[in-house]
Amino acid sequence: MRPEQVRKRELKVLTREQREAYFTNGYLVLQGFIGRDWLDRLWEVTNGFIDESRSWTRSDTKFDLEPAHTADEPRLRRLTAPVSHHETYWEFASNGPIVDVAEDLLGPDVVFHHSKLNFKWSGGGEEVKWHQDIPFYPHTNYSVLAIGLYMSDVDDEMGPMGGIPGSQHGQIYSHYNEHDEWVGSMRDEDAARLDVDRTGWMKGPAGTITVHHCRTVHASMPNNSPRMRPLLINAYSAADALPITAHPSPCPQVGQVVRGKPARWARFDADPCPLPPDWSNGYTSIFASQQEEDPSLRAAE
Repeated sequence: MRPEQVRKRELKVLTREQREAYFTNGYLVLQGFIGRDWLDRLWEVTNGFIDESRSWTRSDTKFDLEPAHTADEPRLRRLTAPVSHHETYWEFASNGPIVDVAEDLLGPDVVFHHSKLNFKWSGGGEEVKWHQDIPFYPHTNYSVLAIGLYMSDVDDEMGPMGGIPGSQHGQIYSHYNEHDEWVGSMRDEDAARLDVDRTGWMKGPAGTITVHHCRTVHASMPNNSPRMRPLLINAYSAADALPITAHPSPCPQVGQVVRGKPARWARFDADPCPLPPDWSNGYTSIFASQQEEDPSLRAAE
């Protein structure tokens, strides 16, 4: 469904002002949107995976580890595709309150695309450089968004996500370096032209959700606090927005309709989209790409 049609629909959970803020700015913050019951359930599962990661010594398709990760002091960057590792994550992604938000912004027919749990560990958890999401997974149109859940309180010191307002209406940038190597971030010369003084920093208490459009230019700074900043992200598309490249993190839930019905027609937007590398043989993570880590240092997949 086209954005102009979505704007005419009755709303489930958002106000008209919130919906307009998303379409104007390319992002939205809803403080305290997720209640304590969901947070407790998600934390119980997440703490189990943190403990499990202690026995990992190298990153793989499940755990993405910081170089300093040890059994005594785990430092996770990401749990990849959490919905495929525990039913609670999938229940939240497919039937939790965030699906109503996705419907209010995408229309009645919503498809699940992917999930990830980015930890941004305490004491210097890595930055995420300026980038857009859609170059990682191009679709036939741009009705694609990601909804993040802050599982802990997040303030300025913790490296909250920030978006450039209105950037979803601008160009889609190359995420290759000058050697034509995929690095998962904008080139330095493009990032230098951003009006970063206008950045909207998305923060709030535990239970706050962030929503950003797939073309919105966004980033997050290092986490210099003594607390980790877990952000559980689930991405969705309108059913008539079909992926046109291999999925970077395939799992059994990819492509499942979580609201409404499957599309019978594909919708195409006119703006061209740059293509990523061929992800058929797997993908590391945005952290590994942006830090230009050697893929040979990862465990066999």
